[in-house]
Amino acid sequence: MEMKTHPLKIFTGRATRHLTEKICDSLDVDLGHSSCPVFADGEFEPCYEETIRGSHIFIVQSTPPTADNLLELLLMVDAAKRASAYKVIAVIPYFGYARQDRKDKPRVSIGAKLVADLLTVSGIDRLITMDLHADQIQGFFDVPVDHLYASTLFVPFIEKMGLDNVVIASPDVGGTKRANTYAKMLNTGIVICHKTRARPNEVGNMTVIGDVENKDVIIVDDMIDTAGTITKAANLMKKKGARSVRAFAAHGVLSGPALERIEKSELEEVYFTDSIKPKTGCDKIKYITTAEAFGEAIRRVYKNQSISSLYYK
Repeated sequence: MEMKTHPLKIFTGRATRHLTEKICDSLDVDLGHSSCPVFADGEFEPCYEETIRGSHIFIVQSTPPTADNLLELLLMVDAAKRASAYKVIAVIPYFGYARQDRKDKPRVSIGAKLVADLLTVSGIDRLITMDLHADQIQGFFDVPVDHLYASTLFVPFIEKMGLDNVVIASPDVGGTKRANTYAKMLNTGIVICHKTRARPNEVGNMTVIGDVENKDVIIVDDMIDTAGTITKAANLMKKKGARSVRAFAAHGVLSGPALERIEKSELEEVYFTDSIKPKTGCDKIKYITTAEAFGEAIRRVYKNQSISSLYYK
């Protein structure tokens, strides 16, 4: 009996439909039919509304808070495995709980490792994601991980902005490696902000290491949550004589007072990818789509082609 090719099918969780539809457009494929009925008590039950037996399934779902987004993804993976899908690949543009990548104080969990275990046990065959908070999270998985970088989108965009005297900045010491990568790609200098935290999501003191006077500063980070660090860094660099300050971050979590802080800060513009559903309410915030990057990664995985050129910095 002749073997048939395993068809490609792409499905979305409720948190990332805005991006999945654009990914499907870039690949010229139809978005798979699925539903997620919700019971009166809040429990939900993802369901595929078409056959997926023997299919190569890609499930796109970012996992920002609440935990419902992660649980929905886990249930979709389980449902696909039980429906006899050939392969199940989780596409997680924003990987939640990635900040919990180590035990940095007593009696805390390593949340990123737990999430990796949950996804593996649920039955994924592969993970595609972007700008993990820490690269070593890839090692938490026992399945292949394709780690894309927003720098492949941001660097060409920055080059086209036509800024005269660019310097790349890291908002904290932990982001030095990322900032150094951007600086090498753009052939610019680098400055670093050193900060102390009074408590989570609250910055204490901050100092700038390096010269920003008369420079067009580009602050790069993996995510912006409450925007406390990024706005404090921008305001401080302006005081130090920076000509302009902009920020580029892969993931716009934007919790609590983030929008208000950005609007009132010295930041001229803030750029995110659409890994998390775009938020409105601040004219300084702009979005660059990842649809073609994820679409090309999906295409190459499906065709068993190399995708290293997409994610090596």
